[in-house]
Amino acid sequence: MKTFPINVPLNELQLDILKLFSRELDEKDLLAIKRMIVKYLAEKLTKMADEVWEDKKWTNEEMEKILKMHERTPYNPKN
Repeated sequence: MKTFPINVPLNELQLDILKLFSRELDEKDLLAIKRMIVKYLAEKLTKMADEVWEDKKWTNEEMEKILKMHERTPYNPKN
């Protein structure tokens, strides 16, 4: 787990999130907010992936080939 120094100031987004969560929220509302954040980030990631797909002019066949590639480094017990 990555740790951060305590003396790093929070940015505006972090402060807004802290303000939001400083209110009384029941579990249902908290879960709904978390789901909205996850949905937003998933949509953003999908858009980024679509842009790469378009930029590279990939086809479904090329994607299948990429998914089946095995480019792992062989295991070396001396490492």
